[in-house]
Amino acid sequence: MHEWALAEAVIAAAQQIAEEEKLKEVREVTIKVGELQGVEKDILQFALSQLKPANFKNANFHITRAKTTLKCRACGNTWLFNEKKLGKDTVEAIHFVPEVAHTYIKCPKCGSPDFEITEGRGIWLESIKGVR
Repeated sequence: MHEWALAEAVIAAAQQIAEEEKLKEVREVTIKVGELQGVEKDILQFALSQLKPANFKNANFHITRAKTTLKCRACGNTWLFNEKKLGKDTVEAIHFVPEVAHTYIKCPKCGSPDFEITEGRGIWLESIKGVR
């Protein structure tokens, strides 16, 4: 259900930007969501469609995924997260609590579980388009 809270935050931020840019109507909002954010895209899309204010009534929300890049603290190796290499239960565990990724993911070079998530965590407003 955190998708609804995220949708509220996205709309609030987009609304603030629209006001600053003096947009009378917002037509398009592009959002980027990190792979490890644990967001169900369909639920977020539905929440955005249900929560949009009057000046967003014709707005289309585009949601894209940001690839997750990991960097090993032990050997410095950098690699992309690949959920296909993990089992369904593991992917679900990471979805609900991304911080447990360290339990299941190891550096493919040295095997260390000590890594940092350098990209692919969070949610960003990429762009807002509208009519002044």
